[in-house]
Amino acid sequence: MTKAVKTADFKNFKMKKVLIALDYDPTAQKVAEIGFSLAKAMKAEIILLHVIADPAFYSSLEYSPITGFVGYMDINNLQLNSVDGLKNASLQYLEKIKQHLGLKTIQTIVKEGDSAESILASAKEMHIDTIVMGSHSRRWLEKILIGSVTQKVLHNTEVPVLIIPTKQ
Repeated sequence: MTKAVKTADFKNFKMKKVLIALDYDPTAQKVAEIGFSLAKAMKAEIILLHVIADPAFYSSLEYSPITGFVGYMDINNLQLNSVDGLKNASLQYLEKIKQHLGLKTIQTIVKEGDSAESILASAKEMHIDTIVMGSHSRRWLEKILIGSVTQKVLHNTEVPVLIIPTKQ
């Protein structure tokens, strides 16, 4: 259950580390930019995270999931047929985002596994103060059957979560 922050607690709340969870969706740029603005305003350390949840999904011929930063990456030269290749491509993706944001001290991390669990574990391991992530508009049946990563993170975290609506 999510812990409510009391007004008195909020006055003493210092945002030192912000985790920006980015997926492969074309709206990732919006999430990265808003999260970056928030962290920069608070003079917080910034960590960009991408989670490889299902390596088979990346090999789809009809849709390339590494498209979040349109125009910043040539995916044709990437090796997406192995987990190591996916991790390398994901790191390159995050590095391009880091370059776009223009701050060399941004940390980039790629994890493999369940997206929500990886975000939560990373936040705990790194003593994150705030998580920034997008929320996609999906059909109600998909939400019932597979759940929402954002919803799982929101209901299982102990730190504030800034959710960026990313309807296309």
